[in-house]
Parts: sequence; structure tokens; C-alpha cells
Amino acid sequence: MATTRLIIEYDGGGFSGWAAQPGVRTVQAEVEAALSVLLPEPVTLTVAGRTDRGVHALAQVASYVGPPVAADGLNALLPADVAVLAVEAAPDGFNARFDATSRAYTYRVLARRGRSALLTGRVLHWSFPVDLDALHACAAALVGTHDFRAFTPSDTYHVRFDRDVYAAGWEVRPGGELVFSIEADTFMRHMNRILVGTMLQVARQHRSVEDFRALLTGRPRAEAGPTAPAHGLYLAAVGYGGARVLGGRVDT
Repeated sequence: MATTRLIIEYDGGGFSGWAAQPGVRTVQAEVEAALSVLLPEPVTLTVAGRTDRGVHALAQVASYVGPPVAADGLNALLPADVAVLAVEAAPDGFNARFDATSRAYTYRVLARRGRSALLTGRVLHWSFPVDLDALHACAAALVGTHDFRAFTPSDTYHVRFDRDVYAAGWEVRPGGELVFSIEADTFMRHMNRILVGTMLQVARQHRSVEDFRALLTGRPRAEAGPTAPAHGLYLAAVGYGGARVLGGRVDT
């Protein structure tokens, strides 16, 4: 039977996450409702990476069993905060979640004294001093296989805490914006937000790079830093077939 892949962009600010839930607005429910108008039978979407409430996506990947529809027609039925960038015929049996070999996320930090009127809900405003060398050292420490249990809530459904990080780094952009990018096989709940919250403590010299490295050995959640807000986080891309979407080391 035909299988279809969607590439989806969305602003997570108005959603209670990706996954359909009764009584709340979700990305999955909006896209499935639009598809139900265009397809003869309802379909259920499988997604590469479930995003939490408030998290955005630049190129989320979802799949369903059924024929492709016209992207323009689908977008005409979707609300303004969701856009389908591509609709593609996929190989039979393709599964957006289980066939994915990596996921990449970015986190945006506006590191300047004054807040932005234009980036509200898009970046974390950080008005404190930043030690860039420390941020780069933390990112470099992430590459490889580590036990990330310090970077997910203690009350968790995860049974495996090792994750393979293929690339990680901080980019300095004009206007005081810092962007953290990371690609790994999979991520745990809140993992990227806790990583950012902890690295910003290092950048503010409230903890050392050595302390951050020690957290990658399976330390308890209580020893890591706070969870950064959801509105700075973006699912950036999904890799398939072993392809690396960040192209290797991204620390600059």
C-alpha cells in the first residue's frame, strides 16, 4: 500500500505539543483533520520526533499509509501556525519514526541586555554574561556516547540513558544571538532543554566545564541545571539512512 512522507514546519507556541490529546490543540490533530478532508479514509500520522508544548519545528517528518495529496491543498486547510513544506511518496513500509537514524535540534539564545520586540516566543532572552569558550568546551564534550540520565526528568519512562551524539556546537550570530545545535541518534524528554540550561550556568561561571563533563557519566537529575524554556527549542531536521543532517562537527 502507498506510503506518504510529509515535511512540516510549525510554531509550537499555540500547541500542547505534537501528539494528539483529547481536549487540547496539537499539531498532529490539526494535520490529521486537514488530511481527512482530502483523503477517502482517515489516517494516523507517525512522527520522527514528538515535540513538547511550545517547541517549534523547522522540518518535522511524519508519515502515513495512504496516497500523497497536493501540498497546496493541504496548506489551504491548515492554520497559519502549521505549514507543510513537502508531500512525498515514500517507499512501502516507510516509518518516519523507526526509519530515522538521527534527529537534530537547535536552541536559540538572545544574549544581550535588552529584550527583543520581534523575537518574543522564538528565543530565550539571556541578559547575563556569557563565557563563549566555556560554551564551546561543553559542546565539544557532548560528542560521543554518554549516559544522559542527568538531563531528563527523574520520573521517566526511559530505560536506556546512553545516547550517541554525532555533532554539537554553539554558533555566534549577529545581534547577540547564540544558537546551540546538536544531532544524535535519539533524544530523551527535556534532554536538550536541560543541556542548554546547564551550559548557560557554565557560561555564567556558576559551575565549571569539568562539572558539566562529570554529568555525562550518569549522574542523577538533581545535579544538573534547570530546564530551559520550550520556546527557544526547534526540531531542525531528521536524518535517514545514516545521513548526518548537520554535516559533522558544528562548534564554531
